[in-house]
Amino acid sequence: MATQTPAARPSRIGSAVMAGLGFLRAPLGRGRRRRQEELLLELLRQLALMTEEMRRANLIQQYRLTVEQLDRAIDDPSLAMAMSTLTGLSERQRRQMLFANRQYGVLLMAHRVGVYDWDELVGHLRVLCRNEIFAAYWASTVEHRRSVPSESLESRVGLVVDAMLDDLRDDPDEWWVIGPDLEGE
Repeated sequence: MATQTPAARPSRIGSAVMAGLGFLRAPLGRGRRRRQEELLLELLRQLALMTEEMRRANLIQQYRLTVEQLDRAIDDPSLAMAMSTLTGLSERQRRQMLFANRQYGVLLMAHRVGVYDWDELVGHLRVLCRNEIFAAYWASTVEHRRSVPSESLESRVGLVVDAMLDDLRDDPDEWWVIGPDLEGE
């Protein structure tokens, strides 16, 4: 029986055409899928950048509030008493300690938001360590730093400042020499 009904032929042709289109679409579909994956990866990269930028903006805003409080405390002795946990200080010394804390915080913030890399931060800290009031502030707040997690930036920076101040006490003429203990990130 070699004869076929006319209705049967289109379905075979239709199946062949559909199969052929499937072969043609497969590479096009893979190309489109690859492009969609590339777009999705780019979108995720952009989202990660935006998230990091928002984190930095929030960090800067929080720091701005802290600096405003420090500035008010430096200007008003009664607020300085409320903000400072250090005892046995004159009004003048308390204000100096708050300002030293502010200066240290400015350097840390600059590093956190990418203004200073590690080496620049260390350089600025090295100069700050030459200041007697900062050295007194650092000695007075040693207990404060013990509660900072050891893996934090503040802990790593604290170890560097400790080493700098030790080196400065041991040999004030070599204060600018960067020792092996000061390698950071």
